[in-house]
Amino acid sequence: MKHKLRLGVNIDHVATIRNARGGLYPDPVRAAKLAAAAGADGITAHLREDRRHIRDTDIQRINDEVDRPLNLEMAATKEMLEIALKHKPHAACIVPEKREEQTTEGGLDAIGGHNHLTPMVREMSNAGIRVSLFIEPDARQLDAAVSLGAPVVELHTGRYADLEGADRDTEFERIKAAADYAASIGLECHAGHGLTFDNVVPIAAIATLVELNIGHFLIGEAIFSGLDSAIRRMRSLMDKARAEVEGARSA
Repeated sequence: MKHKLRLGVNIDHVATIRNARGGLYPDPVRAAKLAAAAGADGITAHLREDRRHIRDTDIQRINDEVDRPLNLEMAATKEMLEIALKHKPHAACIVPEKREEQTTEGGLDAIGGHNHLTPMVREMSNAGIRVSLFIEPDARQLDAAVSLGAPVVELHTGRYADLEGADRDTEFERIKAAADYAASIGLECHAGHGLTFDNVVPIAAIATLVELNIGHFLIGEAIFSGLDSAIRRMRSLMDKARAEVEGARSA
């Protein structure tokens, strides 16, 4: 395949189950290793301010023990910046974070937060960390990412995942247009949130997307089929969608 679509597997909710009992199991680092063996190209982990799932020690262990690049999701705070600079993950994706939310509810406002984000992006970039911004599929936010100096963006697909019928089709076109625009202005474009076996194929077929980050669904599916099986099936769906795009472009 000419342009393989990368899969980042988010292991947060293995840690959520572990933390429900306060012990050591199930181990999210073991999940990261299984994900790598099953075809994940990278591991994503969100170290929240309240430590509701991933812990600081998990981040250190993933860096030390897992043979895949770590994408650290983090809020735009001084504490998280210090942690990123300490551990130096391959990438750091800055996300909006509210303590009361169940999960990330939308994209980062790269426009309104420009002055706050600028030194964070600069410091992490200078430390060799690839900075990504989790944003809505909006050209204005993409332009702001360029002005901030972030080389990567991740488009929020949660709205697409929640909609049905014509409304979903409209949101899909919005995501595709944003991915194409991102590529045209020199950004590497990723996407994620709410993706499942049932809705991933159209997103995976967007040729200007480089990576999908998927977590909650895969961990939930693993309860029934096993983590290895769930990741391999997702990998297969993504690869088939991308192969069909490549075939159509070369025909």
